[in-house]
Amino acid sequence: MKENNSNERRNFIKTSAIITGGAMLSPFTLPGAHAAGDDAIKIAVIGCGGRGTGAVFQAFETGQNIKLVAMADAFKDRLDQSHERILKKYGKDKVVVPEEKKFVGFDGYKHAMKDADVVIIATPPGFRPDHFEEAVRLEKQIFMEKPVATDAIGIRRILAAAKIAKAKKLNVVVGLQRHYQDNYIQTIDRIHNGEIGDIIGGQVFWNDGGVWVRERQPGQTEMEYQMRNWYYFNWLCGDHITEQHVHNLDVANWVKNGYPVKAEGTGGRTVRRGKENGEIFDHHVILFTYEDGTVIHSECRHFPGAHNRVDESFQGTKGKAYMNAGHTGKLTDLKGNSLYDHDGTGNANPYQVEHDMLFDAVVKGEYKFADAENAAKSTMTSILGRYATYSGKPVTWEEGINSNVNLKPDTLAWDALPKVLPNEDGFYPYAIPGQTKVV
Repeated sequence: MKENNSNERRNFIKTSAIITGGAMLSPFTLPGAHAAGDDAIKIAVIGCGGRGTGAVFQAFETGQNIKLVAMADAFKDRLDQSHERILKKYGKDKVVVPEEKKFVGFDGYKHAMKDADVVIIATPPGFRPDHFEEAVRLEKQIFMEKPVATDAIGIRRILAAAKIAKAKKLNVVVGLQRHYQDNYIQTIDRIHNGEIGDIIGGQVFWNDGGVWVRERQPGQTEMEYQMRNWYYFNWLCGDHITEQHVHNLDVANWVKNGYPVKAEGTGGRTVRRGKENGEIFDHHVILFTYEDGTVIHSECRHFPGAHNRVDESFQGTKGKAYMNAGHTGKLTDLKGNSLYDHDGTGNANPYQVEHDMLFDAVVKGEYKFADAENAAKSTMTSILGRYATYSGKPVTWEEGINSNVNLKPDTLAWDALPKVLPNEDGFYPYAIPGQTKVV
């Protein structure tokens, strides 16, 4: 399981509730850390959609001396919109991105990373193995959004690069922000200390009404359309079990201090059947079995108008646990008596805390964060679940992580064809349980 630095994160969160912002405390001593003659931390953002733009905001809100010096996106309009928003909010002293440092296209990330100390990777998940490998090669400090890949081939690449990053002492923070959220840290610390006994079961949910859809526009190539509407294509998104539900599965792995050995379940397309919905399912229900025999029930669905639920519950031999992203953390004994009830009043925003802690380490020249390995294995947990629902068969961890089914197009170019294409009526093929090959 991941390296345990929850005590440090807990202490940092307490401190940051008192002290906001921060001064430059020491010169950089980390690989790739700052250009001679300038004390500012230079950042580059790769992927200029909503999440990339938001991550830049959060970098600036750390209170450190930061400059945005380069941007990259496949689409010029997305990059320009992001630049305009960031410039309007933070001004030209912090946003120093001349036209020659705005890189558009599939290979723009290679150029944007060169002058940065810290790289923000916030592209659609299918590109993250390429981008993470390059950031590690260039010895950059890294913030990378979750999930970190969309198939097992990508996971193996992330794991290999994570080993190199650790050897080079490159800080890597991944946007599984519950690890930076006090109610999760406090509650799971107590679980690990045995307050509800051995964990013998659990249920994790991400059930809501779904996300945006981007309609096909005249003149778009198939590659552009799929990249604009990326959520609905597995090579880019990994299905919502990977893009969203990875958060809850990561909590299950954190609580169990390990990863599942098998997944089996069912899923399909009940309400999401349009041409614009690509190939992904709208629901997945899975049982994940862990090495000690514990079974965790996993459920995620996108049903507009249905009941929403996003949380995690666990049962132990001496009590129960409940957590959610709204700063709730509860432990009870088997009779329902409270053992712990987290007070979320004034708790820090975990999306901000993860950046606060990363940039604090960079400023101090400290190596503290190696999130990539756990992020890869929790992403693989979600992919394992998708393999089970798509195939309609139980899939072991070893079978899943060694899968050679490659979702990525052979060529990345606007006139190249992705591997999944629509039929003459514009509908995309999707997985058929019992027929679809996943390993």
